[in-house]
Amino acid sequence: MSRAKRKPVRSKRKLPPKRKRSHWLLKALFRLGIVTLLLWTVVALGYYAWALRFDLRTIHDMDERSVVYDYKGNFYSRLAGENRVVVPFDKVSNHFVNALISREDTRFYQHHGVDPIGVTRAVVRNLFLGGFREGASTITQQLARNSFPLGGKNFHRKLIEAALAFRIETELTKEEILEAYMNRIYFGSGTYGIEAASQTYFGKPASRLSLQEAAALAGLIRSPNRYSPLNNPQGALRERNTVLKRMHDLGLITLAQQNESSSEPLVTSPKTKTSPEDNWAMDAILRDLDMVLEPGQMDGGGLKIYTTIDGALQTASEASVSSRLREIEAQPGYPHPPAGSFDSQILDAEKSAPYLQAAVLAMDNSTGGIRAIVGGRDYGRSKFQRALFGRRQIGSTVKPFVYAEAFQRGLQPNERVNDDRLGPGEMPSKYGAYSPANSDGTYRGMQPSGEGLIDSRNTMTVRIGLRAGLDNVADAVIRAGLSVDPPRFPALCLGAFETNLKDLTAAYTVFATGGTKLQPYLIERVTDAEGHILYKATHGRLPVFESAATRQTTALLEEVIDRGTAARARELGLRGFAAGKTGTTNNFVDAWFLGFDQHLTCGVWVGFDQPRTIRPGGYGATLALPIWVDIIRVGKN
Repeated sequence: MSRAKRKPVRSKRKLPPKRKRSHWLLKALFRLGIVTLLLWTVVALGYYAWALRFDLRTIHDMDERSVVYDYKGNFYSRLAGENRVVVPFDKVSNHFVNALISREDTRFYQHHGVDPIGVTRAVVRNLFLGGFREGASTITQQLARNSFPLGGKNFHRKLIEAALAFRIETELTKEEILEAYMNRIYFGSGTYGIEAASQTYFGKPASRLSLQEAAALAGLIRSPNRYSPLNNPQGALRERNTVLKRMHDLGLITLAQQNESSSEPLVTSPKTKTSPEDNWAMDAILRDLDMVLEPGQMDGGGLKIYTTIDGALQTASEASVSSRLREIEAQPGYPHPPAGSFDSQILDAEKSAPYLQAAVLAMDNSTGGIRAIVGGRDYGRSKFQRALFGRRQIGSTVKPFVYAEAFQRGLQPNERVNDDRLGPGEMPSKYGAYSPANSDGTYRGMQPSGEGLIDSRNTMTVRIGLRAGLDNVADAVIRAGLSVDPPRFPALCLGAFETNLKDLTAAYTVFATGGTKLQPYLIERVTDAEGHILYKATHGRLPVFESAATRQTTALLEEVIDRGTAARARELGLRGFAAGKTGTTNNFVDAWFLGFDQHLTCGVWVGFDQPRTIRPGGYGATLALPIWVDIIRVGKN
């Protein structure tokens, strides 16, 4: 019996348990990765869609300061607001661009808004060090959060920031990103943007920054107040050298450049102010801006305001007013409490001060530009602008206009005029019995007419005014801008009407120019951020007197200083050509001096806001002239 063949049976081999589990785990991880990637893709798309809601055009919209320049075109002040001057990329030193990238984002030109390598490095370091020790924000991410309201410090904000940074890199060039970033960031000391920082710390435009200066500015970005060169020179020096080393490590500068720049002292320029001026000049400038610009033109900032102010003369004028008024209050017999005896309360612009005040206005003889304006002794306590709005009787300062009108109508300076009291029949009956006295109580008989102006003789001046014709004198006062409707009676010749210091000083330019009144102004021109002219001064001129009559009057006004009522000017140190006229009103209520040299016409008033006797014998030569001399002496230098 044969035996049947049996088919071989293949046994099923079972996989080892460990290998089966790892195969399943890989599949699970792969599927989880796909799901995670899809989820992150959805999240990324969602955040990118969110990022699309922002208007990237506003990245370049920054509050920019409006800059005020002096009469030489140098920086004088700025208007309130962020201290920023926006400049294009090509107006920034390449040293700063390289220093910025070295300090803030070394892979700026390689990434597309978010730096994966930087993120990975930051995550690893934070894991090892514990906590959140190092960030990974690129320049583009910083620009995103500085330009748009993205919320607080949380993961949600970081995702929006990253998405927005990616979008910014897609729509803007690298140079546009750097330009916006450099103009937007805060550099400490109240300055925003590289141009304002360069001007504030080093007194130069950003285009001229040296290597070591650029490194210093880049070094303070992360902690502007802590590393400010003005507040912490040693800290700023240390950060500067750190940036220089980093620039060398990246191959952006040579070792020789690093060593040379690291050894240089960090010299700042504290002359440039980081905050707006708060003084009489800026007060007047702002008032004029409101008049010459259209509503809304100042709102966006970025204006360049070229003024006629001389900063050194302005400072000297304010200092003279303050010191000379203290001298008056310290004189024996001064009958009023000095300013220091009153509390330091701040008075509003309409409230009068209870202590002695003064005002100054100085104009350029060639243009009419106001070089200095002081509206009181302390702008911080009382902001009433006495130089513009304080209307007072002008007293004897009107006399040169009386004489000029008389000279124009045929009177000669050597023609003799009676200085005695006016007698019966001399005064036309329509004016009544008017007989003014001379301030010194003396009467000299017949004198050359010019002596009446040199020594400020009241009786002679009234007679000369009557000879010229009171209507003619009144018309001359109107032409000079002293009054629109002056009184047409004899007291007109002695200044028995009111005006303000600005108009009176402008009127005196008639004698400095040979017969033409200059229109006073503070704003030379205003341009917007693009350089378009918004306003330009017209330099108004108005003929008042013929040149011959003006020369005769000016010669006498020079004698006033050399030997007349203002002869004290030479004792006070005045040298060279100068001419002017004292003025004192009844009962020594107002003290004036108006005068000029080759360059400036300047007016000074001293008195109280609520009229009262300043002091017995308080003549213009005693109280106002010293301030005038101080200012003219500075103007001559």
